[in-house]
Amino acid sequence: MSPEHGWDGDRLARRRAIEALRSGVPNADAVIALGSGQSDIEDRFTRLLDDAAESRSGRRGRASMLLGAGFGEGKSHLLTHLGHLATSAGFVVSTVVISKETPLYDPAKVLRAAVESAVAPDGARDVVAEAAAVLDPNSVGYTELLRWLRGPGRDMNERFDATLLLHQRLGSDAPGAAEEFLDAIVRFWSGDPLPMPDLRRQLKAVGEARTFKFTPIKIRDLARQRLRFLPRLLRAGGHAGWLVLFDEVELIGRYSLLQRGRSYAELARWLDGDHGDEGEPLVTVAAMTDDFGTAVLAGKNDRDSLPDRLRDKQTEEYAEIAALAEVGMRHIERDLIPLAPPDEAELDRAYHTLRRLHGAAYGWVPPDVAGLERLGATRMRQYVRAWINEWDLVRIDPGYRPVTDVVDVPGDYRELAELDDDST
Repeated sequence: MSPEHGWDGDRLARRRAIEALRSGVPNADAVIALGSGQSDIEDRFTRLLDDAAESRSGRRGRASMLLGAGFGEGKSHLLTHLGHLATSAGFVVSTVVISKETPLYDPAKVLRAAVESAVAPDGARDVVAEAAAVLDPNSVGYTELLRWLRGPGRDMNERFDATLLLHQRLGSDAPGAAEEFLDAIVRFWSGDPLPMPDLRRQLKAVGEARTFKFTPIKIRDLARQRLRFLPRLLRAGGHAGWLVLFDEVELIGRYSLLQRGRSYAELARWLDGDHGDEGEPLVTVAAMTDDFGTAVLAGKNDRDSLPDRLRDKQTEEYAEIAALAEVGMRHIERDLIPLAPPDEAELDRAYHTLRRLHGAAYGWVPPDVAGLERLGATRMRQYVRAWINEWDLVRIDPGYRPVTDVVDVPGDYRELAELDDDST
């Protein structure tokens, strides 16, 4: 619509923010308008970014946080805000929402979702290709990547060392088939399979055919190795590091028993990383409902019975999953950081911010509205939606005096067969 009808970029952004807040799905405009209201978590998160950006050696485990709050208490909003902080600090940011299409127990699908959702600080989306395009073998970042790959990362599959060597040897001016293979290398780093005959053919062309002996590797193990490789590749490509945000992790409570076990194990891997990879430029933040421990770990007896059920499979793989699942469940029980509930000052700040935002979005001066009674059990999302809905009604009918009621819908952790996939 033309500017003479009152539409401009600022007003459109404000309306997008209002609509996002009304629906309870935060977008960038809404998060920028409201901030987070979680200063302690912000401070802790900023320290994690600093540690990862500076690759401080001696740090035990991965830079990570596990956040907990009730439904509608601001988990997704906070994750979006933390993503903005990381972008400002030069990090690539990915957001993975756990879902039927992205089950936590499948590392290949999760890593693919992280790569596909990745956004660079400048807004670029194809971040792996962008980083690969600017790799400079003479840079400090590239030297660090190579030193890690041939030091702490020497247990990585030979495909990574081979593809990095070929990417350097073939160069950006590679003609024909070689140029196509450069694209195949980037796709491999991003999660695609790499045809071994093509890889061997290219190694032979550069005189390195006898350098590598390739061993078979499972798809899920290759995905975990990509997770170790990619943050360092992004660093070598000029970024401070990589932040991966996980939302709606509580969905794992609706998986079958064995897939819950796999999910707890993968959660432990994402939060702890490989303890041999000190100083990796990767930060993980996951968010889930704060009643998960009571409803699932205790309510479904996962904490006591699940590890034994996994070990009953009597395989080395399931023994490892059982041990990691115990670690993941301990993280949920002991390390969940609760979001601070909004106090009177925070509610006042949010109310006045939203009042100004609503007025600017619709070109009017919103009056005071009653909203909801300020009770400890009321969630921030409920306050926000009540204020917005009441201003909407009064804008249409200035004489109307709306009254808002709240109906709580309890969380549902019943198992869903469609979330299960026995092929993994």
